[in-house]
Amino acid sequence: MDLFHLLSDPLGYAFMQRGMAAVLLIGALSGVIGCYVVVRGMAFFGDALAHSILPGVAIAYTVGGNLFVGGLVAGVAAALGIGWLTREERLKEDTAIGIVFTGMFALGIAIISTTRSYSVDLSHILFGNVLGVGDADLLIMAVCGAVVGLAIFLFYKELLVISFDPNLARTQHLPGERLRLLLLVLLSITIVSSLQTVGVALMVAMLITPAATAHLLTRRFHHMMLLAGVLGAFSGVTGLYLSFYANVASGPAIVLTTTALFLAVFAFRRLTMKTR
Repeated sequence: MDLFHLLSDPLGYAFMQRGMAAVLLIGALSGVIGCYVVVRGMAFFGDALAHSILPGVAIAYTVGGNLFVGGLVAGVAAALGIGWLTREERLKEDTAIGIVFTGMFALGIAIISTTRSYSVDLSHILFGNVLGVGDADLLIMAVCGAVVGLAIFLFYKELLVISFDPNLARTQHLPGERLRLLLLVLLSITIVSSLQTVGVALMVAMLITPAATAHLLTRRFHHMMLLAGVLGAFSGVTGLYLSFYANVASGPAIVLTTTALFLAVFAFRRLTMKTR
């Protein structure tokens, strides 16, 4: 089979077309917002927030509601809760994250344990099922992507300042706390919109790995965001093709692809540094 048919044949299926659109959108979105996660050292927060949406998803499933709405409510509540606990350094951020993360995750497991038929439906939330993306899911992802993208565009300079120079932010009288909460909410929206692609368990990899790879290759933040978005989208597409031809789960295939890219770039950087 030639390369053209290798790439085009899977796209003859409607579920692959929707899946491809989903991984392009979510891969790019995760890469862009993940740059803030990397430069601000928020990897633990991203992982905690991804798991904190579980009770919202479980409650929505139990009452027959929309899983996305349930996860979004829980994610935003967790983000605002962590923000409130760490405001004015009431608690250290890692302590507050640990408390909220474990509490929310335990609540989600407790709710799930009362539901006998959860295993198939909620396993997609935990591990992703991009091939099951429907038109309604794509619309939700597109709306979330537009909201997050517009917010980053409008507040790019302000978010940049609070991420790299908090002292300058205070000097310029920027609303640092509100901007921090905005970033947490945007991160929550990104995580919830990505549930169908890679799931809760693997979402943190899509937030961190493309951005970390881009960080190794760039020096300016806007270049890092652009490259991270491209790497995230590329990893999503490549992982989806691997999933199709190797008959493996799509979420792990996407994450393994982005991990392989990072390791290749890291090794390349090490070799070039030794030759200088």
